[in-house]
Amino acid sequence: MDFNTPDELLGRVKSAAGGGGSGIPDIKKYIFPAVGGLLVLIFIFSGLYSVGPDEVGVIRRFGKYIRTTNPGLHFKIPMGVEKADNVKVRYIFKEEFGFKTLQAGIKSQYSSRDYFDESLMLTGDLNVLVVEWIVQFKVKDPVKLLFNIRDPRETIRSISEAVMRQLVGDNSVSEVLTTQRVEINQTVQDKLQEVLDSYESGIQIVTVKLQDVNPPDEVKPSFNKVNNAKQEKEKMINQAWEAYNKAIPAAKGQAEKTIKEAEGYSLERVNVAKGDAAKFTATWNAYRESKEVTRKRLYLEAMNEILPNVGQKYIIDASSNNILPLLKLNQDGGAK
Repeated sequence: MDFNTPDELLGRVKSAAGGGGSGIPDIKKYIFPAVGGLLVLIFIFSGLYSVGPDEVGVIRRFGKYIRTTNPGLHFKIPMGVEKADNVKVRYIFKEEFGFKTLQAGIKSQYSSRDYFDESLMLTGDLNVLVVEWIVQFKVKDPVKLLFNIRDPRETIRSISEAVMRQLVGDNSVSEVLTTQRVEINQTVQDKLQEVLDSYESGIQIVTVKLQDVNPPDEVKPSFNKVNNAKQEKEKMINQAWEAYNKAIPAAKGQAEKTIKEAEGYSLERVNVAKGDAAKFTATWNAYRESKEVTRKRLYLEAMNEILPNVGQKYIIDASSNNILPLLKLNQDGGAK
């Protein structure tokens, strides 16, 4: 086949591409719909996002907060107009101080390095302790968390360390090791929450707990000797108080018993005296009114008390002049 000129050749190719015959099909009419459909799919899928069961989605439009979405599949305006941040609001986060857990489980594995930069602290009585503790927290307001705090984790770590150092510095070494542990936990939690609330951080502190509190390894032997001496001192004091509590209450009880007995005896004597005086007064009044009858009654009452104690009784006739036959002088030790 001969072609006279290049223009003629180009014309023939264009006519073949235009679908005038059985040559190359016309693809122009398919390109734009395909590209349009692809853009629509990209637009749709770039706007879909999912929120986990323990999360909420915070939607920002050009950086401004718009709405909060619940768990599930949602749609936002794509192409960077709206952005979604998923925040875990039902998860309990944990920060460790003075140690680091490498692998948690039935037998957890911990880092072997020392974290003295955050755990070495000075107590109120100028002793040094290695303090390890944990802070557990959760998100109570995801909007405040995203907009008011640049780095929540470092913020909590810095505040926790500052508050813990303050509390340890306010107590002696023995108080931090024994009696004040629970109080320190609660005080650190309250103060940490107070500072975070002042920042409007949207974070809620769940618990603060001291894990391990020990003196540094270099001073442990000396520290143990001091503790043993203190324990021996406390033992001696307790034994002294035990002896005191046994002796003093017994002495007080005996003294109280003696006082009560004396008071009872005094009351008895007073009442008896009052009774005798009243009896004498009543007898005197009766005697004044009836002297003869009262005299006989007194005589009979006296005889009633005396006669039962007399061994042998002799009844003598008032007209008798001789009582010797009745005495039986030759009997019962008399002359024979």
